[in-house]
Amino acid sequence: DPLPPPLPKKQLQRAESLPEGSSLCCHGNPEPRAGSILYSIPPSHLRHEEGAPSCTPPRDRPSWGPKKPLTKSHSLGEPLAPSSPQKAPSPSLKELTFGTVDGELGQLLESPAGVCGVVLGCQEAALARISAHIQEELVGPEERQQLLEAELVGKRWAALRVLDPRPCCQSGDAWYFRVGFTFEHSQLELAAKVPKPCCSSLGVQSFLGTHCSIQRPLGRFSDRLPRELVLPGHPGGQSQAPSREEPACPATQPVLQVLICAEVPHQTLADFVKGSHALHRTSPGHYERLGCLLLLQLCLGLEHLQGQNMGQGDLCPENLLLVQCPCPPRSQQGKKEPLGLSLPRLLISSFFKGQEKQRPCPTSQEQDWTEGPAAPSSPAADELSVGRLIYQILHVDMSLEKASGFRSNKLPEIPCLSIYSAGLKRLATLLLHREPCRRVSIGQARSILQVLLWGPRQELFARSRRSLALLRGWLEAKRALLLLRFAENWAGARGSPGLEEWLCCQYFQEVTEHTLCQVTQALYA
Repeated sequence: DPLPPPLPKKQLQRAESLPEGSSLCCHGNPEPRAGSILYSIPPSHLRHEEGAPSCTPPRDRPSWGPKKPLTKSHSLGEPLAPSSPQKAPSPSLKELTFGTVDGELGQLLESPAGVCGVVLGCQEAALARISAHIQEELVGPEERQQLLEAELVGKRWAALRVLDPRPCCQSGDAWYFRVGFTFEHSQLELAAKVPKPCCSSLGVQSFLGTHCSIQRPLGRFSDRLPRELVLPGHPGGQSQAPSREEPACPATQPVLQVLICAEVPHQTLADFVKGSHALHRTSPGHYERLGCLLLLQLCLGLEHLQGQNMGQGDLCPENLLLVQCPCPPRSQQGKKEPLGLSLPRLLISSFFKGQEKQRPCPTSQEQDWTEGPAAPSSPAADELSVGRLIYQILHVDMSLEKASGFRSNKLPEIPCLSIYSAGLKRLATLLLHREPCRRVSIGQARSILQVLLWGPRQELFARSRRSLALLRGWLEAKRALLLLRFAENWAGARGSPGLEEWLCCQYFQEVTEHTLCQVTQALYA
């Protein structure tokens, strides 16, 4: 009788062994466990196939797909039936990191997108992660905010510590006081918003969602004001702090609704504009860039409100709050930068119409402008308000009585003081156009401001005609350079990215060459 066939174990070892003289040696890889299969056995029709393109012999090439375990229905000596190989799903570009194993990376590199597509996709994913991280630094972790909201339920003035009896900021519709609150064994500084009697309820603010440009309430209650608080100009209230000899009369204090907010404002946009005449004159480029960044934050907030079918109240500089960013860069710690030079967060705080803050219409020309094409309560009124704000920020008189021939769409001249002046003038013209169908929307205004701040500038089209290919190449190069800047700043310990970097990340994360083509055509027409 012939000898019995060799044992399957010995045959498996011969099939798994590498050919002599092979250079496939991966240093640094973990040692395989006993009994583990490093290489799958290819089918016979693949082992003898000639002309298959590969970097190594087919029988030595690793298989990145899942390996099917051997079963009793197939002996090792029996050829396997031809079948389509099963491939593991390629990892998402959002999950791809420097530590991704080479097998998964190889699948992506062999995809139709190739190396270029993988790199570009990774850049977009990295910008999204950086943007989310900076946003969390600016507004705080969402879970912590929710815990703080739950802790403030039912709390009144007795649970708060008044840090300053005088308001830290006075807007057109409320006073703001700095208060302290103990949370998780730490002292937090919050803002108590006390509305003025002429303003309506604050309840609408509870349904606006979380946004970096929208004032976020953490709690609310109705209570008598503490005796030590000072309400400047409040009829029937105290105009100055009471002396210690005066008896306490809590019953005489009015009962007002109070809103507790996470952000503590230090001034309004009206205060900022009023106190920045000298800065605008001495550093026009820096000041007008700050103006573009403030207007960009406003447009982002208005877009958020429009997406929720919510309207803002009196959109004027007196009701737009400015808040200092929480963490200065490490290189500037200990160096307190003047408020006029640093970029603050802008918050929309008014979501209703105050009874005495209705915008007057002294002339028939102005009344026809505001109420003819768009009523003040309609979404189109936002465009008109932002257009007026451009003139106010640039210290240009916007009284329509001085704008001769307004019906022919002639607006006051904006002096050209920096590289941003012409673009802001063009944007104001598009927002305040006499024909509503030719006005740009808030979303389009936001895109124009982003192009003014970070490009592409008009000189890009000096040598080449504007095209999607040119704009796509510019966009890909700028994304790569932006990520390199973040890496260099981090390595050089220049500080954590702040509000301006977050706004820049948002722009390059979302913009496309098609949007750039439309915006540059409208801006540089």
